[in-house]
Amino acid sequence: MSGKIVDAITKAPLEASTIYAESLKDSSLVSYTVSDQKGVFELEGDTSLKEVNVFFSYNGYKSHKVKVKLQPQVDMGNVQLEEQAQELDGVLIVGDRVPITIKKDTLEFNADSFKTKPDATVEDVLKKLPGVEVDSDGKITVNGKEVNQVLVNGQVFFSNDPKVATKSLPKDIISKIQITDTKTKTEEFTGESGDGENKTINLTIKEDKNKGYLGRLAAGYGTDERYQLNGLLNYFSDKKRISFIASSNNINNSGFSFDEIYDMVGNTDGGYSGARESGLINNFGNGITTSSNLGTSYANSEKGEYKIDANYFFGYSDSYNDQKTSRENILPDSRYFTDNISNFEGSTNSNRGAANIDYDVDKTLRVTVQPSLSINRTNSVNRNNKVSTDESGDLINSNERTTVNDGFQRNFSNRFGIMKKLDTIGKMVSITFSNDNSENINTSNLNSVREIFGDDPSVENLNQLSETDNSRNSYELEVDYRQPLTSKLFLDFGYEYKNDQTDNAKQVMDFDPGNNGYTDFNTALSSDFNFKNIQQSPSIGIRSNGEKLNFRVNASYVMTDLKNQDFLQNTSFTNSYENLLLRSSFRYNIDKNKRVYLRYNSRLSVPSVNQLQPVPNINDPLNVVIGNPNLLPSVNHGIDFNYNNYDWKSRTGLFIYAGMDIQKDRVSAISTTDDNFLRTTRYTNIDGNYSGYSGIGYSKQIKKDSTYTIKFNVRPRLSFGRQVSFTNGVELKANSFDVTPYFSTTFNYKEKIEIEPGYGIGFNNTTYNLDGLDDIKFTSQNAELKVTTYWPENLIWGNDLRYSYNGNVGPGFKKDALFWNMSLGLQMLQDKGTFKVLAYDLLDQNINTRRTTGEDYIQDFQGTVLQQYFMASFTYKFDQFGGKKPNVRGGRRYYN
Repeated sequence: MSGKIVDAITKAPLEASTIYAESLKDSSLVSYTVSDQKGVFELEGDTSLKEVNVFFSYNGYKSHKVKVKLQPQVDMGNVQLEEQAQELDGVLIVGDRVPITIKKDTLEFNADSFKTKPDATVEDVLKKLPGVEVDSDGKITVNGKEVNQVLVNGQVFFSNDPKVATKSLPKDIISKIQITDTKTKTEEFTGESGDGENKTINLTIKEDKNKGYLGRLAAGYGTDERYQLNGLLNYFSDKKRISFIASSNNINNSGFSFDEIYDMVGNTDGGYSGARESGLINNFGNGITTSSNLGTSYANSEKGEYKIDANYFFGYSDSYNDQKTSRENILPDSRYFTDNISNFEGSTNSNRGAANIDYDVDKTLRVTVQPSLSINRTNSVNRNNKVSTDESGDLINSNERTTVNDGFQRNFSNRFGIMKKLDTIGKMVSITFSNDNSENINTSNLNSVREIFGDDPSVENLNQLSETDNSRNSYELEVDYRQPLTSKLFLDFGYEYKNDQTDNAKQVMDFDPGNNGYTDFNTALSSDFNFKNIQQSPSIGIRSNGEKLNFRVNASYVMTDLKNQDFLQNTSFTNSYENLLLRSSFRYNIDKNKRVYLRYNSRLSVPSVNQLQPVPNINDPLNVVIGNPNLLPSVNHGIDFNYNNYDWKSRTGLFIYAGMDIQKDRVSAISTTDDNFLRTTRYTNIDGNYSGYSGIGYSKQIKKDSTYTIKFNVRPRLSFGRQVSFTNGVELKANSFDVTPYFSTTFNYKEKIEIEPGYGIGFNNTTYNLDGLDDIKFTSQNAELKVTTYWPENLIWGNDLRYSYNGNVGPGFKKDALFWNMSLGLQMLQDKGTFKVLAYDLLDQNINTRRTTGEDYIQDFQGTVLQQYFMASFTYKFDQFGGKKPNVRGGRRYYN
């Protein structure tokens, strides 16, 4: 079906109008499309229906409906739409059923227009949306751009981690799914568009579901004493929401997923894939963790007055991780090998609270407050056994050490901002004050035995107790003023002042056998210093907020003063730097679907106090690290290109991206290895480091009525770079070039079976500049197949298979594995309950092995992962909603 959408009076074409066809019988969606720049559309579909209702919709215009008898080709000619100043009684309102609406900077989907399995989650419907991809870890991208937050009714849902909302909320309470560019606080206030680097999804709750509560409870227990408990309760009342979440498990699960088939599955690589930053998870990031989390969240708003969201989390976890590494260390004229076996056990408990408050004094003045407070206690024991051998396999040295840490961390941060509009065309001023205050108190006990073999053997024993009190207080003031030159062109003036101060007192006490205690003060390894980093940065910029072209160019002059005073080591120093930084971005909207983006940024990275402080760090006696007070800050020059296009007619998406970073005065480690292969590492500034990447993403969706849907994804990518270092005074350059093509597809037949195969292969190459040093080439492969069936009714059977191959890993490391999870779920109690049995790692092959290369090493790694277990679980869902009944006075309204 073809035609052209125009304004009924002016005859001007209406770009991005929505045209969609529905079944006469049950109003189910048959097909839809969007008009182009000239208002022209082509609606295509494959259906057995003889007649359909076709709707024409455009934001701000009255919708138009036509009953059409289907033929191979139907020419609708010019379809005229009338402007709709207001809704009157008797008007046919179909806006709630438009499958897709393209507004100025927002893409809006009607959740009910996309068929999913019964009782689906938000994540399930996102997978159905054109241009939207959800990977196996729950990461969401929209035509190549990552979604970094999911809001509910415009408000944060527990945290900024998108998976908390998408995995726990059911699809049937969602009315609209709105996708827009992520905005800063200033962009939200002024109504500007975001920079397009990240996306935000806003979920609007249906009117009749926006009063009441939604609850989920789940419990599971299995072999190896594996278990999981989790619960979620949400209370909705218009703009007000109160939520509670709780979980406890020992399978590395984030604890907030209620998927009927694939939840209660731990992360395959031994770490978490969940929301560490949100406070829902507290662990050291590797191995197997037993965790318990409890959280609550509150949100409320009144348009034009205020918006508030707040949350609190308590978490406890304990982790253990056994890992093995084998490293080949590269020297200018030789190499040696280091094997390390480590055992880690640790626990942590944390309390974290945060809030976000926007208060509108009037239409021109907004005040924002964003406080956050966290208190953590950590305990850990880390045992390492390291052995080094030369090229002949002869023993060189060894180190056996145990480190016991007991820590307390406290952090308070806040951002207070005032934004004031000075006129109606864009003049504004903003003042922001931020603080970040933290304290880290740690007690550490180090027991180490270092042994050197060969012609001059020796043994060194260390038994030390270290007490560290580190406090950091950072304050930042920003003042910005915007002067409009025209309605679309603006000048930006800014000034930023930052005062960052660190106070560190470290006392190292050696064990005295005579006194049977830690009584010998070690002056050489102790320190007591005050470190200040003061920065001032005036800036000027120009920006354009055009419909087609948006650009921003900004220059800032950064003046940095570093001051360090060590009251114990007498190593005080003062450094001053001045740097001119440039930032620019250009975005051109070719049409509603196509966008080109180009960005250049120069970023300043000031050396850390540990890199500057010339006090030896002997945590690893085989590699003593010493700072350099004469370091310069490094400047990173980055350029990025991105092209995005989604063709609604053919359901085809294409994005092309490329970028490169060049690092000037990069702070790099340089090492010196003596005859006993004991290494001393210092820092210096090195040029010649760079990295780059490029890739293409292509997606295609094929749909026939509600019979089947096929989605294809092709993602080839390449990366390259150079890392420069110095070893024993000789420059070593490592050049890398990696190519990683990837392909996946999804086939869904009548929501009864879904098949998702995928395959990726990586070709990894690293070359070195030294003669006699062999280049490194290896191949890695990953294949996956997920098959889910929803037949017979109420029975869900899932199979998730993943094959991995890591080429060229060293002896003793397993190269490949086939990882298979299987689950069978039975829905009962009118779909409120689900009983499930799960087989995790059915073939008992799960591994965590990988190879990495760096400037002067090649390393193989293997760590602890979850092993095979079987679990039975039960999930129960309880909802109760009540709201206003549909208003049908004087006309009729469509509801799905």
